[in-house]
Amino acid sequence: MSRYWSKLVQQLSPYVPGEQPKIANLVKLNTNENPYGPSPKVIAAIQAELGEQLRLYPDPTSTQLRQAAADYYGIQAQQVFVGNGSDEVLAHLFNALLKHEQPILFPDISYSFYPVYCGLYDIDYRCVPLAEDFSLNVKDYVQGNGGIIFPNPNAPTGRLVSLTDIEWLLQHNTDSVVVIDEAYIDFGGESAVKLIDRYANLLVTQTLSKSRSLAGLRVGLAFGHVDLIEALIRVKDSFNSYPMDRLAEAGAIAAFKDKAYFESTCNKVIASRQHLTEALTALGFEIQPSAANFIFARHPQRDAAELAAALRGHGVIVRHFKLPRIEQYLRITIGTSEQNNILLAALQIILS
Repeated sequence: MSRYWSKLVQQLSPYVPGEQPKIANLVKLNTNENPYGPSPKVIAAIQAELGEQLRLYPDPTSTQLRQAAADYYGIQAQQVFVGNGSDEVLAHLFNALLKHEQPILFPDISYSFYPVYCGLYDIDYRCVPLAEDFSLNVKDYVQGNGGIIFPNPNAPTGRLVSLTDIEWLLQHNTDSVVVIDEAYIDFGGESAVKLIDRYANLLVTQTLSKSRSLAGLRVGLAFGHVDLIEALIRVKDSFNSYPMDRLAEAGAIAAFKDKAYFESTCNKVIASRQHLTEALTALGFEIQPSAANFIFARHPQRDAAELAAALRGHGVIVRHFKLPRIEQYLRITIGTSEQNNILLAALQIILS
């Protein structure tokens, strides 16, 4: 450790992102990127923004993007917050809304960035165990807390919590903020954004990285009561008052407006997920119910780490987590039909 590091830096355990390999021609099914490109209207909007105006700062309030997101969900622009990817939005909300005397609650198997933010902002937390089948029981969260956060669908399991259960939790947890992290909601779930007018303690976060194929653009959003949004704005303006650049905002607005393309690609992923689930089941895998653009699978007779290594030898990369309870599972991103077939062919060879 460098002697110039602060005590905080010395104590941090940073998040480890999925591998972005430099090897050509790999079938990359490890980071849940959308296998289909962004809408052509997004590309056109970004190209139209390229010009002399790039010398000027962007709109610090991202007014047009907030309005486009609000129009999509039928809410007010004042109920929308934007940032550089949902990870930045999450970082701001941990600092603005989840830093209290009592520990916050999140699942023991969940997005591994949550404990990283707790370390960065000195937030106490308590992990709530998922059930044996990896389902999340909202009744387990009715206990003293400084806030609640979980992905829906959960990551890396892909399991979905119903909107009815989320509303039950909101009704029984009124003294702290409940954050629903909806990075994968468009692949099989129902967004909790429709509940924000009825529950002042609900904050919903989303990203354009997955369902709108814009992981390379870095656009994240939060939806909630104006008081919650104001807290996020205060933190944002104390950190980076110009978070959204002109190209990202132009592309994001176009993505929200091209609903037909968005629904088409989501439906393709959902259909491929069903086909891949059936094919992997036929190969002996056990698959968790998924409402995301990935599946969580284990093979009872084969070690997950060895399978991941063998797949890499065949030019296919999947995600393996060396963590308690899930060390025998692989998280496999849904690819194109061609990519999925390459995965299945490689598995047939490996398992034979």
